[in-house]
Amino acid sequence: MFNRVFIVAAIVALSAVSLVARAADPVPAKVADSLRQMLESPATGLKVASIEASEIVGMYAVQFEQGPLVYASANGQFFIVGDLFTVGPAGYVNLAEKRRDGMRAEELAALDPGDMIIFPAEGETRSHITVFTDVTCFYCQKLHREVPALNKRGVEVRYLAYPRAGMESEGYRKLATAWCADNPSLILTRLKNGESVPDNVCKGTPIADQYQLGQSLGVRGTPAIVTASGQMIPGYQSADELMVTLGLQ
Repeated sequence: MFNRVFIVAAIVALSAVSLVARAADPVPAKVADSLRQMLESPATGLKVASIEASEIVGMYAVQFEQGPLVYASANGQFFIVGDLFTVGPAGYVNLAEKRRDGMRAEELAALDPGDMIIFPAEGETRSHITVFTDVTCFYCQKLHREVPALNKRGVEVRYLAYPRAGMESEGYRKLATAWCADNPSLILTRLKNGESVPDNVCKGTPIADQYQLGQSLGVRGTPAIVTASGQMIPGYQSADELMVTLGLQ
């Protein structure tokens, strides 16, 4: 509780000081080189993926490959692990999460739709969600029953595989059975309805890559819903709740 209060107090104090920089400002090559030299650690496998100016002058947002986002001083001698907030008329805004939203949106946009199991919108596609799913998960099954309602309201549902018990689990075998099927959406629906479907694990599925991608994007459980803008919604929401979240009510 003390740490939470201290962090909030620090956020408010920072917001009151004129230290805000433009995050789009270019990073000097000398600063980028210094940050990589100081922060990368071959021994632990830590490798810098990107460096951007943060919203606070003199601090840089450093994203590690398959690792955390940190805010570092220009020389790399000091860094903070945690989220950066701003305070305004609308209240607290998590700037670090907004950065992660953009990263998630870019990562998902680069995927081949042919590697997903997609339930298309009926009529005009108004938006889409990407769902990391596991057929053995109760709330994944519950969310799947909302898919027809979402499709009718113009929301496309794109599934990625996330066997939460790992690549040697029953969940993996069932997901592979769906991804290997001639009609993946039908088999996925049958499995999520609790029907018995013989295992059909073929070679060359994208499940391992999707599982690793989910971990790198911060998925810790299923379902994990990602909106078109990259916002992650951990857990279940009904069709009505999702329409509000998507601003499509």
